[in-house]
Amino acid sequence: MLTTAAKTTSIIMLLAAAAMVSSWLITVANIPGMITAMLADFMDNKILLMFLINIIVLIVGTAMDVMPTILILTPVLMPIVQQAGIDPVYFGFMFVFNNCIGLLTPPVGTVLNVAAGVGKIAMDDIIKRVMPFMWVEIILLLLLTLFPDLVLVPLKWLTLK
Repeated sequence: MLTTAAKTTSIIMLLAAAAMVSSWLITVANIPGMITAMLADFMDNKILLMFLINIIVLIVGTAMDVMPTILILTPVLMPIVQQAGIDPVYFGFMFVFNNCIGLLTPPVGTVLNVAAGVGKIAMDDIIKRVMPFMWVEIILLLLLTLFPDLVLVPLKWLTLK
């Protein structure tokens, strides 16, 4: 039992270390600064800006874990979101939802790798079984981007006094 636990832990720790290296490389390459410069032109159109942010977070989320992604991209994207007039709660929800999709997306797909390691399943098999759910999540992401009120209206109902 100890050997199995050590093997599983080593897989998870190797993935966490790779995510930390990726976050260091992204920071050193000044990718956050480039993202800010790229998105500044789209501040007038909230939906297009959110589509671009979704794409960026999904791409970064496929290569990094959630915590480094939040720590690196939130300070970069939050001022842009605020200047564009996008609700910060909506942005936070979408950001976390994007990261959850990224955890299931190959090539890194931290959750996929852990599930494959723990379940002793080939990565190809687990990807095939997860893909229908990923398509549903992506469709939901598109709907939530096009119709922000799907997130904001229930929030307003819950915060009525």
